[in-house]
Amino acid sequence: MIDEQTDKRRSSFWRELPILLGVAILVAVLVRAFVLQTFYIPSPSMEHTLDINDRVLVNKLVYDFRSPHRGEIAVFEAPADWRSNPDGEDFIKRVIGVGGDHIVCCDPDQRLIINGQSLDEPYLFSEGGTRDLAADESFDITVPQGRLWMMGDHRSASGDSLEHWERTRDINASTIPEDAVIGRAFVVFWPVGRAKWLTVPEPYDKVPNS
Repeated sequence: MIDEQTDKRRSSFWRELPILLGVAILVAVLVRAFVLQTFYIPSPSMEHTLDINDRVLVNKLVYDFRSPHRGEIAVFEAPADWRSNPDGEDFIKRVIGVGGDHIVCCDPDQRLIINGQSLDEPYLFSEGGTRDLAADESFDITVPQGRLWMMGDHRSASGDSLEHWERTRDINASTIPEDAVIGRAFVVFWPVGRAKWLTVPEPYDKVPNS
């Protein structure tokens, strides 16, 4: 004896399965396009905050509602003269200065000074007892409004705002526009042993606005 009700439920499930799969794929595409995206780290420029082949999750929505903040780690579309690949390349760096910030290198303890406040940077690359300097050359700049001064945590291995400032002395060529930012990296999720939240370090709380 056939259970007609059960048979109908099974038939209904198989008819609806393609629709459910289509909806799931659509949701995944929309989330990736507008909300979250994964990125892998291809270079040593953010060591050891981010190591080569780490995977990070990036919030692509947050900067639709506010500007990037100092200390955040952001993925951005690099300016053409920053790229090794002319077809386009996404970079990941830390936001050191926002529009209007006055950044000077360095105080007597070799720390960056932002708007008159010395900045401790505990995340700077360190290995074998050797620690990167905050900058390898003195500079004194003011970040234009609507632009960002970006630096890697591994300063001696980072193609960032400082490198382009040393090369060009052009503040626009050395900063990126806010609208080039793709999103904020907020967690390392792979490898599992390196999983961690990417929070803003406490020393940034002491930096006054310009």
